Amino acid sequence: MDATPYVTIVLPCYNEQDHVIDEVERISEAMDRSGYTYELVAVDDCSTDQTLARLREAAPRFPNMRIRAFHRNGGSGTVRRIGSQEARGEIVVWTDADLTYPNERIPELVEILDKDPTIDQVVGARTSEEGSHKFLRVPAKWFIRKVAERLAGQKIPDLNSGLRAFRKSVARPYLRLLPPGFSCVTTITLSFLSNQHDVYYLPIGYSKRAGKSKFSFVSDAYRYILQVLRMVMYFNPLKVLMPPALWLIGIGLVKGVVDIVRYGFYLTSNTIVIFISGLLIGSLALLADLIVRSRSE
Repeated sequence: MDATPYVTIVLPCYNEQDHVIDEVERISEAMDRSGYTYELVAVDDCSTDQTLARLREAAPRFPNMRIRAFHRNGGSGTVRRIGSQEARGEIVVWTDADLTYPNERIPELVEILDKDPTIDQVVGARTSEEGSHKFLRVPAKWFIRKVAERLAGQKIPDLNSGLRAFRKSVARPYLRLLPPGFSCVTTITLSFLSNQHDVYYLPIGYSKRAGKSKFSFVSDAYRYILQVLRMVMYFNPLKVLMPPALWLIGIGLVKGVVDIVRYGFYLTSNTIVIFISGLLIGSLALLADLIVRSRSE
């Protein structure tokens, strides 16, 4: 293995015994042909099957693979965070081991970053949806993506793609923000966009996954939208808090005028509550924005 590889590929592995070696072989062949020096960090997230055993058995065939074994299940976000923090490469690649992503195209993502220093992250934007609960996931993901676009102020073709490459030096301050679950990919996307780092979207195909999905529609969808709001609040709280504050203040003023005309210079209690609620939320928004700005300085 190269002492200082240019690329680190973080591969979370959890109960992937039937296809993990196929994925490792596909990634290794693509990177060997590319000419980029690399390390493949296969992280076993405390699998309950033979995933770790098969990785260790195949290790002699893949000299650029480094195996990392967790003693408890930390979640895909924990795997990606620790794998990225320990990465030795300048460019870090995230992907999955379930045969869904076209991992033979990883060198394309690396090449975009290599040739254009203005781009800090390349995301494989999926052109189709093949996951479980498809009829529920498609509208839910569309809604969450639209909320994220509204709050981030720009178009996001794929908010939570698991295939992406980014510069470690740029991502380092944001790695500590990654949650343990699937919403880690949403977090890294919004972290870059909220801090004006250029993100390039490369259209990719998306295949039906091998094995059983670990995605839980209700709990993971809830965590996705919660994480979108959390990240925008963390970097730009005015985007979240100021619109409802201004609406409440505006409604309170209009209703106050109506009350004065209708009741003769008498303000009803709900008018006062609406107006004061708007002022309180607006004050909270300004205070939160001040904290964010002082933290960044």
